Amino acid sequence: MDLREKILKLKQEKDALILAHNYQLPEIQDVADIVGDSLELSRAASNRKAKRIVFCGVVFMAETAKILSPASKVLIPSLSAGCFLADTVTAEDVRGLRKKYPDATFVAYVNTSAEVKAEVDICCTSANAVKVVQHLPEDRPVVFLPDRNLGAYVQKASGRDDIVLWEKGYCYVHEHIRKEDVLRRKQEYPEAKVIAHPECRGEILDLSDAVASTSGMIRYARQSSAKTFIICTEREMVYRLKRDLPEKEFIPVSGAAICKTMKTIDLEKLYQTLRDEVYEVNLAEDIINRAKGSIDRMLEVL
Repeated sequence: MDLREKILKLKQEKDALILAHNYQLPEIQDVADIVGDSLELSRAASNRKAKRIVFCGVVFMAETAKILSPASKVLIPSLSAGCFLADTVTAEDVRGLRKKYPDATFVAYVNTSAEVKAEVDICCTSANAVKVVQHLPEDRPVVFLPDRNLGAYVQKASGRDDIVLWEKGYCYVHEHIRKEDVLRRKQEYPEAKVIAHPECRGEILDLSDAVASTSGMIRYARQSSAKTFIICTEREMVYRLKRDLPEKEFIPVSGAAICKTMKTIDLEKLYQTLRDEVYEVNLAEDIINRAKGSIDRMLEVL
């Protein structure tokens, strides 16, 4: 019996739900029950109410699953699966900003720790960040954490000039996608549509035909009459797109667009986590309750 078969067998025996982010290795996506973006996966976990949830993503995603499914045992196959972006802001940073901007509404991207979510007023995703900010009172400034590129996109799309950005925050995968990468691909594939994640820098978004979250990329490509797409995000998203839409062609903007911590999860680690139930995500009840409030307020906007 190979590892894949062992994982599928254990999954059934232990009533476990395997979730995989769109940036996971193809072999991980292939054994998962659900593949999607971070919030999409956590909400799916909440709806399924599995006894055990194995989250193949990064730590903040597994924390979000625990917040939304506190009765489930949430496991993550690699403790090394951190997030550079999430680590750029702490709960202490938020408390300090509260003193500086006492009248502001604080918005946290879901790419943050549970402790940060517990300190803010409302969360958002890359798919709904503009809608969330547009929903907020216009007589109060907005502090947007932590991604400066997503925040700048929200500023432009929402038309609000009172948004304070956390300049320390960015995703290195998207930050390192260059204008030259896009132009080179456009020259190679002149008929292709360019889809960029809003964590990319503004000059990349300006070259794109669509700006979308990973779930939004799938919808755009499915609805578009175009046959070829240049994808400006982590390269494994191309695998997901090809699997869902095999009749179309998807080109990664750069082979170097890799989330290294996502790749610390492989089949061997997934099997060990299922077998031994190691690396459980535990959060204080107070953190769960306060962070859930920020997420629930976001869900009310949807």
